[in-house]
Amino acid sequence: MRYLLFLNLLILLSCTNTETNTLFEPQQSLGSISSEVKEASGLAVSITNPGHLWTHNDGNNPARIFLINEKAEIVMTCKLKDAWNRDWEDITMGPGPEAGVPYVYVADIGDNDSRFRFKILYRFKEPAVEDGKIEIENIDKLVIRVPNGPRDTEAIMVDPRTSNFYLISKSERSVRLYEIKYPFASDTLQAEVIGTLPFTNIVAADISPDGSEVLLKSYRDIYYWKRKENESILEVLLRKPALLNYEMEPQGEAITWNLDGSGFYTLSESKVIIGGTLYFYKRKQN
Repeated sequence: MRYLLFLNLLILLSCTNTETNTLFEPQQSLGSISSEVKEASGLAVSITNPGHLWTHNDGNNPARIFLINEKAEIVMTCKLKDAWNRDWEDITMGPGPEAGVPYVYVADIGDNDSRFRFKILYRFKEPAVEDGKIEIENIDKLVIRVPNGPRDTEAIMVDPRTSNFYLISKSERSVRLYEIKYPFASDTLQAEVIGTLPFTNIVAADISPDGSEVLLKSYRDIYYWKRKENESILEVLLRKPALLNYEMEPQGEAITWNLDGSGFYTLSESKVIIGGTLYFYKRKQN
């Protein structure tokens, strides 16, 4: 027991001793989102609609995603037909069956009580912006099986260099990194544990559009890595990260790079009757 306590202390110290990095400007508030998005749990930059982002509510809410502009205003609401928001925890952009077409992946991957035997990705072509509300009908339901039993996960990211998908568990003292290799052979995907990382409470993650930078987010911190040439994602995340100058949000569970890599966004949950705030961290100029 003493050995385990000592090991856990070392893991915590390895995270907290990370040096703060000032690569990005302090957070800039862009606006508060409508209370329709009261439990924002994921964020992804839009490719088809530059200057916009996708977000969604946490579990046990309607199966909808929202397209917002950079003032956090909802410009389109999309209902996902025949989908269920069991525990939606993240959203990302990635490749799909049709080459050169951006697809949205809504990640039903949460599992607070570690009781679900599978996770789900809802995949569909990214819609172009329209006013009002639409229903998305052509949706692929991809089932993810994770090894070693049920596990709570809240973060998903896609490597633009390989198109492989990565899940990160949440609650362990040393979280697990899962890899799903692309292209997918079927609608049942097998995740593989490829390593453990000395972090805890990881709730969001993203890789920059050019594949050269990685962000992991906990409730308290944002960790940053600059990727070396020919480095795998596991090799990147096993190096010591920089700790960014992040200001904590209420239940902040969402992060994404912008398209040109000049900064990244975060989105918090709502505060009582006020919608959550969209923040931007701009990269400092050399």
